[in-house]
Amino acid sequence: MWAFLFDVQRTIYSTLTSDITAYSSSRNLTALLAVLPLGIVFGSAHALTPGHSKSVLAAYILASGLRPGRALLTSFALSVTHITSAVLLAVVTNSLVQRTLVGAGRAPSIEWTSRAMLIAIGLWLIYRAIRAKPHVHGEGLATGFVAGLIPCPLTLFVMTLALSRGAAEAGLAFSFSMLFGVAVVLGVVAIVSAMTRQYLVAFFSHYEKSISLSSRVIEAIAGAALTSIAFFEVVRYV
Repeated sequence: MWAFLFDVQRTIYSTLTSDITAYSSSRNLTALLAVLPLGIVFGSAHALTPGHSKSVLAAYILASGLRPGRALLTSFALSVTHITSAVLLAVVTNSLVQRTLVGAGRAPSIEWTSRAMLIAIGLWLIYRAIRAKPHVHGEGLATGFVAGLIPCPLTLFVMTLALSRGAAEAGLAFSFSMLFGVAVVLGVVAIVSAMTRQYLVAFFSHYEKSISLSSRVIEAIAGAALTSIAFFEVVRYV
C-alpha cells in the first residue's frame, strides 16, 4: 500500500512538473486548460494519502454532532483553507518553509499553531460533553479553518514551481482545480462521519438512559481522539 501511494505521489509531482514547465515555455493557454481536469484527479488522489486533516475532520464531526449539510460545509472550509494557505505561503513568503529533503513542503510554525488550536478545541469538546454545554454557533467553520491552516504540500510545490518558472497563473489554475479534488474527498469523509454519528447515537440510545447521554459519551470520546491526534502531531516533530 505504501509503495502504491508513493508511486501515485511521484506520478503526480512528475506530471505537474512537466505540464507547468511546458506551459512556461509555450504559454499555450488552451493546452493549460486542457490539463486542468488532471488537477481535480490529482487533488483527489493526493487527498487520499495520509494527512490533510481527515482524521481531525472525522473526529470533530463525530464529537460535534453536525448534520450532513453542516458537516459538508465544515469540510469545504477546511479544503479552501488548506489550499489557500499553501498558495499564500508560496506567494507571500518562503521563510517558513523547510527546504530539507525530510521537511520539504512543510511550514512548522503554522503547523504547530494549528495543532495547538486543535488541542484546545478537543479539550473544549470534552469539557462540553462533561458539563453539557450548548454548541457554539459557527464552531464548525472555525474548526475547519483551524484544521486547514496546515498548507497542502502538493499545492505549495505547484505554486513554488510555477513561480520559479514565471508562470504564476498556471500555479493558481492548478491549485484551484486541485481544490475541487480535495473538497470531494474531504466532503465524503464529512458526510460518512456525520451519518456514522447518527447511527452511533441511535445504537447507544438502546443501552443508555437517553439520547442526550449517548451524544455526550460519543462527544467525549471523539474529543479525546481529536486532542490525541493533534498532540501526537505536535510531539512527533519536536
